[in-house]
Amino acid sequence: MRLSRSLLLLLAFAVPWIPRGAGAQSPRASQASRHARVDALFAPWKGKGTPGCAVGISRDGAVDYVRGYGMSNLEHDVPITPQSIFPVASITKQFTAFAIRLLEQDGKLSLDDDIRKYVPEMPAGGKTITLSHLMHHTSGLREQGQLLNLAGWRGDDQYTEEDILWALTRQRGSNFEPGAEVLYGNAPYSLLAIIVRRVSGKPLREFAAERMFKPLGMTDTFFLGDHTEVVPRRVSGYGPRPDGGWRISGAHVDHYGSTSLHSTVVDLLKWNQNLLDARVGGKALIALVRTSGTLKDGTVTGYGSGVFVGTYRGLRVVRHDGMEGGYRSEAMLFPDQRFAVAALCNGAPIDPTELVRKVAEVYLGDVMKDALPPAVALPAAALDALAGTYWSPLTDEVVRLEVKAGALRQVGMPKDFIHMGDGAFRPGESLHVWRFSPPAANAPRALSIQDAWPTSRGFIQVSEPLPTASALAAYTGRYRSDEVDMTYTVRIVDGKLAIRWPRRDEVVLDAIGGDRFVGSLGTVTFTRAASGGLEGLTFSNRRLRRLRAERVEVSLRPQ
Repeated sequence: MRLSRSLLLLLAFAVPWIPRGAGAQSPRASQASRHARVDALFAPWKGKGTPGCAVGISRDGAVDYVRGYGMSNLEHDVPITPQSIFPVASITKQFTAFAIRLLEQDGKLSLDDDIRKYVPEMPAGGKTITLSHLMHHTSGLREQGQLLNLAGWRGDDQYTEEDILWALTRQRGSNFEPGAEVLYGNAPYSLLAIIVRRVSGKPLREFAAERMFKPLGMTDTFFLGDHTEVVPRRVSGYGPRPDGGWRISGAHVDHYGSTSLHSTVVDLLKWNQNLLDARVGGKALIALVRTSGTLKDGTVTGYGSGVFVGTYRGLRVVRHDGMEGGYRSEAMLFPDQRFAVAALCNGAPIDPTELVRKVAEVYLGDVMKDALPPAVALPAAALDALAGTYWSPLTDEVVRLEVKAGALRQVGMPKDFIHMGDGAFRPGESLHVWRFSPPAANAPRALSIQDAWPTSRGFIQVSEPLPTASALAAYTGRYRSDEVDMTYTVRIVDGKLAIRWPRRDEVVLDAIGGDRFVGSLGTVTFTRAASGGLEGLTFSNRRLRRLRAERVEVSLRPQ
């Protein structure tokens, strides 16, 4: 019997019927199951009364899933969609670095060039800082935002490129010698944006649009140099109020390079695809982007051209996160699996990095290595012994640990530390490792903190006595820093030292031992002359070491 042509075609393209339970799920059912699991991850942020996130997922160059959760604007009941436009904060850096790489490819600059060739305003300081140092966070430059804060800028003030140059060009000191260490910061990328303009003759916004965004069809991606510009579909940022509810928490920056890129999850997936197929830039340039920088001693830093390059659960990743105001972001590419996830969020408590990792586990869990080590029980007495204050001789940072509800945690931070055995802990689901060493005879307990960078920071437990109430008066007075053009007043308020300067809220300082104090701005260490008398103070935190202020006036009167 001859079959009709139409029946032959029907049989040729028919999908075999598999009884329910007789084999693997169909591709459609499997995809729906994955999407449901992704929705469950974002469920806490899907309500009408909460900020939320947009998520985008691509596999082998094709968009697999995009969705919005929560609200873009709480005042006007506008939901987040895949087309919502977010400030992506520090994800911006890879685009700035890419522009520099394009100019290098054009033969207009070299990453070995001294930055003063393009920004002669920067102080020489006796050490050469190259464009490569800027790109790989090995320059040693102090952090721009913290310098401006110490100069009197408020947290929600407008920051401009001129403000940043003013602060950076006044610096006589640095965090470390160029190339000796790696320390993430924003100042290097603000300078790279200036260099793009001065070399290309075009602002970074225009250069990136012409050379990167338009060729890739990234129609909703742009640098924003004026935070008052009207941007259709832009989401609002939010932070939590102490008494419940939400407050507006925007990004008031009028400069770009380190930040200020705006985009959607759909466009970020297009960008991650370019990091695979190299439509723009070519394979050689993309290989450079995905290659880690190194220190002078050859140590690999794990940071390429504006991206972190490393592994997660045994799989190679190229990624970056961002945080500014109430905005949080993460874009992660698994190049070997040709898989990418981007999450853009508008609520400060949301952790998109953790969410993106969990999304990746939904899709790639069967090829990933084991997850984080399980918790190892530790007696309460052993935990209590680890609580206390620790100080870093290298960076002058201070961390304080406490035992709360039976768990070790950093003071003021929400994540419990998980003991992994042999004195090693991780904060929550973080990949960072805090490792305690038992105290040696007549020596304080040591702590090393290994975060995203290859070298750990060493701390020792503080055992110096606290100053007496009467001794606090010796620290009061006025201190002057020419590097930020500011004079600080130290006084006693309600039995504690406090420091104030124009246009800033007064910062209360807690004594931790000896001449060291901590407050919301970091560590304040009072310094003494050879005679033993107080001569000045320094400010230190994670991205700014020992900014000095000289004592100019003594005041022993309680205020």
